[in-house]
Amino acid sequence: MDKNKIIVVGSTICIVVLIILFGIYVYNIRPVSKDSGKKEFEVASGETYLTIDSLLEENNFIRSSLFYKIYIKINSPKPLEACTYYLSENMGVKGIVDTLSKGCKSSPENITITFKEGLNMRKVASIISENTNNTTDDVLNLLKDKKYLDELINKYWFLTEEIKNDKIYYSLEGYLFPNTYQFANKDVTIEEIFEAMLDEMDKQLKPFKEAIEKSKFTIHEFLTFASIVELEGASSDDRASVAGVFYNRLEAGWTLGSDVTGYYGAKMDDWTDGLGSNVNDCNDYNTRGTCVQGLPVSPIANPGIESIESVTNPTKHDYYYFVADCSGKTYLNYDENNHLKTISKLKTENNWCDI
Repeated sequence: MDKNKIIVVGSTICIVVLIILFGIYVYNIRPVSKDSGKKEFEVASGETYLTIDSLLEENNFIRSSLFYKIYIKINSPKPLEACTYYLSENMGVKGIVDTLSKGCKSSPENITITFKEGLNMRKVASIISENTNNTTDDVLNLLKDKKYLDELINKYWFLTEEIKNDKIYYSLEGYLFPNTYQFANKDVTIEEIFEAMLDEMDKQLKPFKEAIEKSKFTIHEFLTFASIVELEGASSDDRASVAGVFYNRLEAGWTLGSDVTGYYGAKMDDWTDGLGSNVNDCNDYNTRGTCVQGLPVSPIANPGIESIESVTNPTKHDYYYFVADCSGKTYLNYDENNHLKTISKLKTENNWCDI
């Protein structure tokens, strides 16, 4: 083989090798998955792009720490700033590095949405509609999508077939953890919002998983209970005692007698005038009448961590009634007669703020 042929063959082999290596490089800087859910990623003071590689790989944000480092060496991004970033698996190395290089200065398009404790799904849908390019109907329609619900059930340990019960008003009621969330812009999808809230619920519930599994309740029943305590105990200084009252009622075979379940069953968001004629409505939520023995068919709001803790560890006592005054002080009673006397006393003292 003459010299020219050797050069041609050698060049061809080099080109093929380079093409293969480039293909491997391109593959390894691609997104890890199509999952667009944003997750918090903390960068501590003193960290650099090259020292966070293993953490990025552990959190499934990048395919390979080696090729991530190669990308950093090639592109030399701006110095890394200590900050809380929001990353997702579908960003790829370029998207990850671009986000990290922007530092803590939020993009003008970033949006922050706060969901407070005790909101029901109608209010959640309204807040999403007010802050994003999604409508209330978009939110409520997604909750009816059985294929989407099946995907969530397969992903999250705390979601079960119980959320697909046709008697439930809104499938994910009670499962979206109340918190403040940040998203890239108003084009955020409902799926992304729900995923962020479900991820947070996963994080918050895990410490209680064993206790829930050992309890008499399914996870669905547990969150249903917590949602009632969230609303009934909102004005109380002692949610654990409120949870204890409801435990005693359940153990005794009583109805819960909870006004908030009546409001939810009647889809009443304005409680100013009380339940009125809806007080004894028969539906799968209202525990004021005789139709629902035990817990309602599903949660009636999204409970916060305090209510979740209270249901996990309620105060043990022998009381079956409770009421709170205007300052939030909780009064417990054994029977209805003394309960009514307490209410009468509070009214006389102008210390009765129930609506």
